[in-house]
Amino acid sequence: MIVAGVDSSTQSCKVVVCDADDGTVLATGTAPHPAVAPPRSEQDPQAWWDALWQAWEAAGSHRVAALSVAGQQHGLVALDAAGHPVHPAKLWNDVESAPQAAELVAALGPEAWAAACGSVPTASFTITKLAWLRASRPGAWSRLARVLLPHDWLTWWLTGRPDQAVTDRGDASGTGWWSPAEGRLRPDLLALVDPGRELAGALPRVLGPVEPAGQAREVAPGAVVACGTGDNMAAALALGLGPGDVAVSLGTSGTVFAVAEAPTADGTGLVAGFADATGRFLPLVCTLNCTRVTDWAAALLRVDRHILETMAGGVPAGAGGVVVVPHFDGERTPNRPDATGVVSGLRTSTTRAQIARAAFEGVVCSQLAGLDALAAAGVPAGGRIAVVGGGARTGLFPQLIADLTGRQVEVPDPATEWVAVGAAVQAAAAATGRPVDTVARRWAGARTEPRRVDPSIDRDAAAGVRAAYTAAVDRHR
Repeated sequence: MIVAGVDSSTQSCKVVVCDADDGTVLATGTAPHPAVAPPRSEQDPQAWWDALWQAWEAAGSHRVAALSVAGQQHGLVALDAAGHPVHPAKLWNDVESAPQAAELVAALGPEAWAAACGSVPTASFTITKLAWLRASRPGAWSRLARVLLPHDWLTWWLTGRPDQAVTDRGDASGTGWWSPAEGRLRPDLLALVDPGRELAGALPRVLGPVEPAGQAREVAPGAVVACGTGDNMAAALALGLGPGDVAVSLGTSGTVFAVAEAPTADGTGLVAGFADATGRFLPLVCTLNCTRVTDWAAALLRVDRHILETMAGGVPAGAGGVVVVPHFDGERTPNRPDATGVVSGLRTSTTRAQIARAAFEGVVCSQLAGLDALAAAGVPAGGRIAVVGGGARTGLFPQLIADLTGRQVEVPDPATEWVAVGAAVQAAAAATGRPVDTVARRWAGARTEPRRVDPSIDRDAAAGVRAAYTAAVDRHR
């Protein structure tokens, strides 16, 4: 049996075709999405559909038993009664709703928000974008009849069932109006957007982890369409993460997340208390600036990425006292898109290589601050650490994570499209009726062993790097 998974991200659509028994990837295809430039980050949903077709054809247009879509979280697809967009889709990294996010948080307080939906909304969350639409586009608001997330919209188009739009608990948990702890919609939170309008009827139905959305009418006619999920939830499936396991995903932005048996409610706002795609939970910390910081350093020093890594790798831990706090472009304060980073510890003797090293260390320390936040929120995170994303393709990022945690880390095949493979796990579960986590474990067990990286510096040196970073953050704050 053959199944397919789709990753519809900010930048592109990727398709993987897999053997349903062990997850062997048989074919892949990709197609780009239109470029975006935050703070306004918008796309026409039709471009996602066109890219899905192109990626499907590039993968060979296989006959599959089932397929599933994992999409970028938090986006807002606002439709009229005929199913046409009333405004271009707002993506997760659109921060125009920062004023509305601040107003919504002030209305309840951060602790109450965390208790209600597991997270304190930022400008990334769908509920803030819905509030922005009402405040900024009254004409579009008056025509609004249906509210979907990006993966919901693609699932809807695949099945051709406009009267039965669906989502899953993982993606629903990032909206700001669905409670992972209670497993239900919170109409009282929606009412904060517009007290005079009943919005619950505009939302998709939330499916269970193996509940199918229907059958495909296009792309793969007759195939079972699984419920789909958000991109981070799909990546956790593909990696076979179990309770206590942690993933550090190093891309343009960075995420640190762990599978948990219990929901979280972090009033500081650092940890988003998401649900996962198995029936468990996926507490997550997102940093807006990750590998873009080392790209910045490479541009500043006028070298390419490979030379930058070579320069940084030749410098001892601590970068000679230079520290980069990578809170660029709104980092750690998504409701404050004017936030900036800082480089400290510069001397007349500072070398270009030390600045390169500090950029890598600053990114890793920022991600590990996310790991600390998970622990502070009560999330067990003593299992394995998997490093994925574009940054995992370097040798230095995984080594620094091992060094600064004092723990062995795993680097699964960096060429694998983890989000698309996670969607394919869902498809296999929907086609076979097996529990989705059972499929995930079987696929992970059949995969080539990951590269393992052990710490290479002593604990005192690691503690010194992290202490210098923390001190620089405190001064910057």
